[in-house]
Amino acid sequence: MKVGIIGASGYGGLELIRLLHNHPEVEQIELFTSSEEGIVFSNKYSHLMNMYDQPLRKIEHEKLAKFDVVFSSAPAGVASHLLPPLIGKGPKLIDLSGDFRLKDLGQYEQWYKKESAPKQAVEQSVYGLTEWNHEAIKQAQLIANPGCYPTAVLLSLLPLLKEQLIDASGLIIDAKSGVSGAGNKASQMTHFSETNENTAIYKLHQHQHIPEIEQAFGLFAEEAPPITFSTHLVPMTRGILATSYAPVKAGVTEQQLVACLEETYADHPFVRVTKETDKFGTNQVYGSNFCDIHVKVDPRTNRATVVAVIDNLVKGAAGQAIQNMNVQFQLDESMGLSHVPAFI
Repeated sequence: MKVGIIGASGYGGLELIRLLHNHPEVEQIELFTSSEEGIVFSNKYSHLMNMYDQPLRKIEHEKLAKFDVVFSSAPAGVASHLLPPLIGKGPKLIDLSGDFRLKDLGQYEQWYKKESAPKQAVEQSVYGLTEWNHEAIKQAQLIANPGCYPTAVLLSLLPLLKEQLIDASGLIIDAKSGVSGAGNKASQMTHFSETNENTAIYKLHQHQHIPEIEQAFGLFAEEAPPITFSTHLVPMTRGILATSYAPVKAGVTEQQLVACLEETYADHPFVRVTKETDKFGTNQVYGSNFCDIHVKVDPRTNRATVVAVIDNLVKGAAGQAIQNMNVQFQLDESMGLSHVPAFI
């Protein structure tokens, strides 16, 4: 396959390159930019010396139309203009931003503070939560790759909500992310002096992933309660830890919750359910496409604590995008993604 990557110089684009480089079905990778045309890529990122020495190319639709698949890893508000003209022109399209995730255009403009993509393009897009939307992804021309926080939250909670084992009305989600989730554009929030030895809550009740999570609850579990969702920035590079709290329904046991998760993901190679463990953290999935899930019920409060960890740049972005590409082209879902977690 011939692959084009828009926004190649961002962290998501870099991770796409790392993973696609050894994908057995990818024979060509071309890199495109809207802001750094002509820059030799390996001069910008020296770890790619003698591997990606080509200059970044200008985005031109007639060139992109010749690829088998085009990934867009540009910031929100870019793909909404770049990708619609390519729909039906040849390549499969996978967008890693949020431009096509929300079906309600008004919600997109409210939460992202940007002009929405054309309605027809949004309607044609398929939400790329691979384990839950496999059949639709097979036929998709345009995939809206899920956000990193929603990936961890949805994979861990959807089975329990769908089987009505937990009370959605009392759901509270507390999530933490490494700094790479904010992208590679410098800001006060991601400045070393601000992040080092500091944990900060941000976008309180305003995070753009709130409507995405609620929309997916309604789509896959027929539950659409408003959620309490808090996000924190922690001083690490990669990783997301999402901890969700919810009352369990009357008579439901911890064993039932574990069994529900195990049965749901029995045939899905990238979701691992951990039963007994003394520690559970982001380094166990570092650099991999795994989502690990752990659940415990506190008998004193009758409340379940559901924890999920992912690498925000892999399962939360580039890895899931490639997993979706594999499904689109009817390849083995795990092709090019069977990396052992780095751990340390």
